[in-house]
Amino acid sequence: MVEREVVSTDSHQQRKAVADQLARTAGHVSSIKRMVEDGRSCPDVLVQLGAVRAAIDRAARLVLEDHVESCLRGAAGNGQADEEWKRLKAALDTFIR
Repeated sequence: MVEREVVSTDSHQQRKAVADQLARTAGHVSSIKRMVEDGRSCPDVLVQLGAVRAAIDRAARLVLEDHVESCLRGAAGNGQADEEWKRLKAALDTFIR
């Protein structure tokens, strides 16, 4: 596991929205698991999996927006924008495969 610097979350305005989105997504995943266990049709399951993928994308967008608004802006203010930009690019490369 790669060790990462912990950034203060006090400036993260979207933290609750991300947590709420992930909680809804976790509930949705549990519902899909029950669908599979109950023998629901593959097309029905696939539609719901697509909805979960969209929900994960919404959470990722919130995290990205929050990072730009807090971390990148803060890094620019203290002369570390290039380093923070590299970290964001690396994270996006991993996220978008």
